[in-house]
Amino acid sequence: MAIYEYISGKLAELTPAIAVLEQGGIGYLLQISIQTHAALRGKEQATLLIEEVIREDAHTLYGFVTREEREVFRLLISVTGIGPNTARMMLSSLTTAEIRRAVQTDNVAVLKSVKGVGIKTAQRVIIDLRDKIGKTEDAGGILPSLGNTAKDEALSALVMLGFGRTESVKVLDQILKDNPLNGAEDLVRLALKKL
Repeated sequence: MAIYEYISGKLAELTPAIAVLEQGGIGYLLQISIQTHAALRGKEQATLLIEEVIREDAHTLYGFVTREEREVFRLLISVTGIGPNTARMMLSSLTTAEIRRAVQTDNVAVLKSVKGVGIKTAQRVIIDLRDKIGKTEDAGGILPSLGNTAKDEALSALVMLGFGRTESVKVLDQILKDNPLNGAEDLVRLALKKL
């Protein structure tokens, strides 16, 4: 389970590849994509959602302006052959919507256009993520109600209770599809009956 959800603070440094957020006298070095860089340009303060990647030789923090970008990153690194740096490269070369569309339409060429992604890796991304990425853009793609605080709270609660993130997202999406007006408590209660 991730230790950090987000970091807010003064934007002490910004390049197309990194952002340093200062909070409480500590500067947090976050690896970012071009998408996040573009959203941060010109800002003095920022809040970035965090994904921590722990390896034997390094603990690296990746920062994202939107939940959708972080979710796509998480999905990409779940694919065999896609590490965090390749996922970041994909998110720098393509928008989250373009990645979603490429997976939904089996468009290997679009994914293969990213430096470091070969035909086999592009095919693997499509095969592995086809069922995890929403079927239509009208349905909102990944996590249809990304701005839905009740859903985010319910998902967080379910993960803390020990349920898998992917399975929980699917159940919550189904509940929200049937009744989008459910509050966090109702969502958790209904999800527990289905998980």
